[in-house]
Amino acid sequence: MKTRAHEISGLMITELVSESLVIQNAQDALDMMATAMYEGSKRLIWYEHQLNPEFFDLKTGLAGEILQKVSNYQTRLAIIGDTAKYQSNSLNAFVIECNRGNQVFFCAGLEPALKKLSS
Repeated sequence: MKTRAHEISGLMITELVSESLVIQNAQDALDMMATAMYEGSKRLIWYEHQLNPEFFDLKTGLAGEILQKVSNYQTRLAIIGDTAKYQSNSLNAFVIECNRGNQVFFCAGLEPALKKLSS
């Protein structure tokens, strides 16, 4: 697992750098969070292609399970990707609701993700 650190205004943000699927389940997500926290970061950037596709099918419960861990460990997460391609009204509503909050964000690119996580 390779990561890239971004420091903005004294805040550390950890970007997961991988072209392959890395987060298959909630334990993988927890391992990623633990690694980032060990490195001094509670702000994470993951890419859509790094997540199990079941994450984007809300019926599976995987998104809820992972995001509960994000909440429990008081971590902030930006997920970069195009969720519109899943053509799911419930997922679209979920993304909108997440983006209204201040803990989990869905972003189109790295710069918007860094901006959200550094505010």
